[in-house]
Amino acid sequence: MKTSRNRATIALIGMPGAGKSTVGVILAKLTARGFIDTDLLIQLSEQRSLQEIIDSEGYLALRNREERILLGLECRGDVIATGGSAVYSHGAMEHLREHGSIVFLDADLPTLESRVRDFASRGIAQRPGQGFADLFEERRPLYLAYADIVVPCSGMTQEMVCAAILDEVRWHSPR
Repeated sequence: MKTSRNRATIALIGMPGAGKSTVGVILAKLTARGFIDTDLLIQLSEQRSLQEIIDSEGYLALRNREERILLGLECRGDVIATGGSAVYSHGAMEHLREHGSIVFLDADLPTLESRVRDFASRGIAQRPGQGFADLFEERRPLYLAYADIVVPCSGMTQEMVCAAILDEVRWHSPR
């Protein structure tokens, strides 16, 4: 088991619907840190939605853009919500690990399915015809492999998830 280290940046990984963006905003507020949502950075740089990228260029194009965005991040003690497919890039995960802790928001499949109602239009990087359950089974081992900290968040509020993360990383707010 990997041990958590007190490092500046917290990178949140997990499936779509795990709560990375919502938890990330709350965590950033609680710790007086910046918040970065890589999905938003991709959309801003491309001037189109994630789904539009997938529709016009395919799911691998979205993964490539996500990797480029992640590798270009200057991690300065921020909270980072990654896209669900970030774990397909070993280089991006190692870049995040160099600057902070990687936290896997581990929600079970029924919880995720109840939260992700717009699966076909959400901009999820998956192979054509791949279902959400298949994507979950494919990605979960990758999330576990890269995580410094695993927070089982099914049945927890976002505030409870933040408290669990803070307890694990023993984060101290800047003075």
